[in-house]
Amino acid sequence: MKKGYRELLDEANAEIEVVSPEEAAALLDDEGTIFVDLRDPREVERDGRIPGARHVTRGMLEFWIDPESPYHKPFFASGKSFVFFCAGGWRSALATKTAQDMGLSPVKHILGGYTAWKAAGLPVESGQKKN
Repeated sequence: MKKGYRELLDEANAEIEVVSPEEAAALLDDEGTIFVDLRDPREVERDGRIPGARHVTRGMLEFWIDPESPYHKPFFASGKSFVFFCAGGWRSALATKTAQDMGLSPVKHILGGYTAWKAAGLPVESGQKKN
């Protein structure tokens, strides 16, 4: 193996903006910021969500960002700032690096992810599917 996940994470974190859960929470009501939840749908349903966050499965991120992709999501072309998060901060670090490499800007991710967000007592809502 040429590179393990730890080296990939170290490289990503050296090149991206990382914010604490509290710093991210200060952006929650900012209309110019979109929170992007990269967790698996089962994680969201089981553990809840950050209010207002957009759910983007990690496997579709590149396709949803690229305006030339048939799967492109217009909110990625909105000119807004993006705060990525996952459960623990690993997937979101790599996703933030990928989004940045693709030209999406500004992007950042939450140190410690949703787990750290919840531990800090920040706002969460049920992840249960709405009928």
